[in-house]
Amino acid sequence: MTNFSDSNVFQYSNSSSDGEHWLTISDLMAGLMIVFLFIAIAYMRHTTIERDKIKNVAVAYKENQVAIFNALNTEFMDDLKIWEASIEKDSLAFQFHSPDVLFRTGKCVLRDEFKIILTDFIPRYIEVLNQYINSISEIRIEGHTSSEWGNEINSTNAYFHNMSLSQERTLSVLKFAYHLPQLTMGQKQWIKASFAAVGLASSHLKTNPDGTENKKKSRRVTFRVITNADIQIRKIIDGV
Repeated sequence: MTNFSDSNVFQYSNSSSDGEHWLTISDLMAGLMIVFLFIAIAYMRHTTIERDKIKNVAVAYKENQVAIFNALNTEFMDDLKIWEASIEKDSLAFQFHSPDVLFRTGKCVLRDEFKIILTDFIPRYIEVLNQYINSISEIRIEGHTSSEWGNEINSTNAYFHNMSLSQERTLSVLKFAYHLPQLTMGQKQWIKASFAAVGLASSHLKTNPDGTENKKKSRRVTFRVITNADIQIRKIIDGV
């Protein structure tokens, strides 16, 4: 009888110990689940905050684009037709379309007609953009050409000849703009800090309605405003 009773006590004691053991693991698992839940909530909140920040930058970027376009369009609306120029709303590209006015064929020296236009255009352009200087990352002077270069040269060599030509042309425009006597030293410093001369050759051709190359429209010079929205978004992503 004594042995039987001792055995029962031992079994009961083991059963009680096992219950306490599983109860402890259960509590631990419940605690971990709560911790993971809080981590998930915190992560979701952080993601939402970052998403809202990027959304706000995107909204501000769009509003800024519209404001810059409207300011440029208001300032130059009476000149666009005379200069054979246009302003693209989405890219903020101010384009001069008349190759006969810009340069001689195959040359990088500015024609007198283009010098007259730039002398009027540059100071007013800088004055307009000065209102948005804190949101502008870069002003690109882009040179574009047609795909052709003479009659006895293959397309690859034509591309590289046009690349050199377009770079030389944009550099000529940049130098002319910088040395305009109407500009203040502060404006010239901004040109040195923010303007870039970029030759694009025939990489952005203009086409006719049937899809063929429009060689005349492809030969153009563009002033393009690059805002700093992408820099702001990158800072948000990097946690700066």
